[in-house]
Amino acid sequence: MAAKIGGEEDQPIADINIVPFVDIILVVLIIFMISTPYIVKPSINVNLPKASSGEDTKPSQLTVTITADGKAYINNKAVTNDEISQFAHDQAAKQPNTQAVISADKDTLHGRVVEVIDLIKTAGVSRFAITIDKK
Repeated sequence: MAAKIGGEEDQPIADINIVPFVDIILVVLIIFMISTPYIVKPSINVNLPKASSGEDTKPSQLTVTITADGKAYINNKAVTNDEISQFAHDQAAKQPNTQAVISADKDTLHGRVVEVIDLIKTAGVSRFAITIDKK
């Protein structure tokens, strides 16, 4: 049985040793600080159009973002039309039931969005969704 020095020697130590607890909390804090940048993905700022009739969709490996100036991105990487077609073709080959998710800025020209949809459908992906912000 543990005892305090200089005092009642038959009494057990009733004080809580807080130092190990603080050490553990600091280690957990460091782990969170290191892992957070990997959890939070950088994204491209797009001003999505608003609609009230949208439904939730599953996350997809084929997510195309189109900015207001018409530039296209897949997984936050700028891509050309040929790269969109190739990536969509590869995804359709891996998973025939792939759904493309298109996030286009509300100021993007309609023709550019149709062009990207056509590239994706021509590559073999028949299902797609367009991302919106709920009203």
